[in-house]
Amino acid sequence: MDTGEDSTLQFHFTHRPPPHSPSPATLRPRGREAMEQAPPAPMPRVKLGTQGLEVSKLGFGCMGLTGAYNSPLDDDAGIAIIAHAFRRGVTFFDTSDVYGPLTNEILLGKVAPFPCSSSCLVLDLGIWDGELTIASSSSPLDFQALKQLPREQVQVATKFGIRRDADGTRTVCGRPEYVRACCEASLGRLGVDYIDLYYQHRIDNTIPIEDTIGELKKLVEEGKVKYIGLSEASPDTIRRAHAVHPITAVQMEWSLWARDIEPEIVPLCRELGIGIVPYSPIARGFFGGRGVTEQLSAESSLQEHPRFSAENLEKNKQLYLKMEELAKKHQCSPAQLALAWVLHQGDDVVPIPGTTKIKNLDANIDSLKVKLTDDDLKEMSSQIREEDVAGGRQYTSFAHYTWKFADTPKK
Repeated sequence: MDTGEDSTLQFHFTHRPPPHSPSPATLRPRGREAMEQAPPAPMPRVKLGTQGLEVSKLGFGCMGLTGAYNSPLDDDAGIAIIAHAFRRGVTFFDTSDVYGPLTNEILLGKVAPFPCSSSCLVLDLGIWDGELTIASSSSPLDFQALKQLPREQVQVATKFGIRRDADGTRTVCGRPEYVRACCEASLGRLGVDYIDLYYQHRIDNTIPIEDTIGELKKLVEEGKVKYIGLSEASPDTIRRAHAVHPITAVQMEWSLWARDIEPEIVPLCRELGIGIVPYSPIARGFFGGRGVTEQLSAESSLQEHPRFSAENLEKNKQLYLKMEELAKKHQCSPAQLALAWVLHQGDDVVPIPGTTKIKNLDANIDSLKVKLTDDDLKEMSSQIREEDVAGGRQYTSFAHYTWKFADTPKK
């Protein structure tokens, strides 16, 4: 990977509509067959925030497609998953520059609409340790190999703020110049003119949040970002950020076994008119049987997660068994019931479960059919209590970057 030193590097974007009669030899078969199913199937749509962002009630978290809890999928398989989600009505796709790293945005860019001409180069751009890095830029991409989704029907969310230093250590950065560099790089990898929802992935508690949001505000004014979001932000940080520019969504872990945002974060978001995007709504796959009915893969990052350690997992299996019994009552799977619980938390709540299997994707989408009463929700909350969960909700090495430690210096 070479270091780019030319600060005048530019991207030239022009609109190229998808070819009407592409040659079969130039298309990825699974991606093509999946993509041809349009427009998307009906699905409830909701507003996130009060600035006008409308998304599908259920989003899709792309992280796992390039490896996290599992081995990375090949491009065709990843494209097929995203395409199938779109065909089923999912239009809200969540990624980040740190997933992969970088490759997750590139994969989504192969499915999302590319405004580049077929002669432009797609560069593997990264901003690590404050430097622009460039790789794999020697050959043009054949755009006929990519079946495009209609841009106006897709909401792309990505994030900045977590970087990997040369030794592999993850750190957090919210410096204004870093924000801009990351945004430019993500636009290039995704191949889009603008990012619908741009999150600060984790909060840099050494930089006043006003400085970070101030730069994001400029990106909104320039048309490179439509809406601004925060992830794992503290109440004070959310309120101060919102005073600089309206925050459209806050992304937080929220599920039956991760409910620490309920006393403070949720009421604050509703006071300010901010949407809530729960990540890991199926408890990192636990309520789908991960670690219980199926073994963790050797390469899974969950091997290092406190709640999936051998001792804690044995204790947590009791929660899964309780969920199994509740699911029988509602004639659905434990994963569907766990996701339905999150979906029922409000019209301003849009969970983003991810998966690498189409059958699980279909099951997640079908969780919208599970109807729960207030009494059902209370029963589930009383049966599956966070205080009964063994182990912390975050990886130990990154636990100090959760919302509870996300206040920033006063401006």
